[in-house]
Amino acid sequence: MNTSKIKTIFAALAVVIPLGTVTANAADRDIGSVVTVKKFIGADHTIKITAFEDPKINGVTCFLSRPVTGGISGSFGIAEDKSDASVACRQTGPIKFVKAIGQGPQGEEVFNEDRSIFFKELQVTRFFDKVSNSLVYLTWSDKLIEGSPKNSLSAVTMMPWGTKLPEAPKFIK
Repeated sequence: MNTSKIKTIFAALAVVIPLGTVTANAADRDIGSVVTVKKFIGADHTIKITAFEDPKINGVTCFLSRPVTGGISGSFGIAEDKSDASVACRQTGPIKFVKAIGQGPQGEEVFNEDRSIFFKELQVTRFFDKVSNSLVYLTWSDKLIEGSPKNSLSAVTMMPWGTKLPEAPKFIK
């Protein structure tokens, strides 16, 4: 194979591979990041902080932190990021259910992000605890062959906001 074909293949990979690790959450927003390891070649290792609103519930914002691998492989989007993540969700306004939410022991996914090009995902799943009137958010990761037991949990007890009482959720039937 001649060198021009090899260069063409590497150029195509540099464009295509990062597309596989783009987040599927159009409404999330970057808050900031801190550098944990300075790299001389490629991007630095960081901890990234992102905020997102619950897609079916107005008045709830979740803040997610997770490591992002740098170096050459991280710069090209082919590094596998660690499963460590933390989530903190808060009531940031009056609670309003804009759509029916999932119920039951499996919860409902509210955030998903690819962590590698090899089928590893970071997820945030919402549950509802009727007894405490709380929305419970769990962050966890899975992989095609084997997931990780690392997880983080946050709960939002629905409270009045100003003079408005929170409404009861509607569930998917």
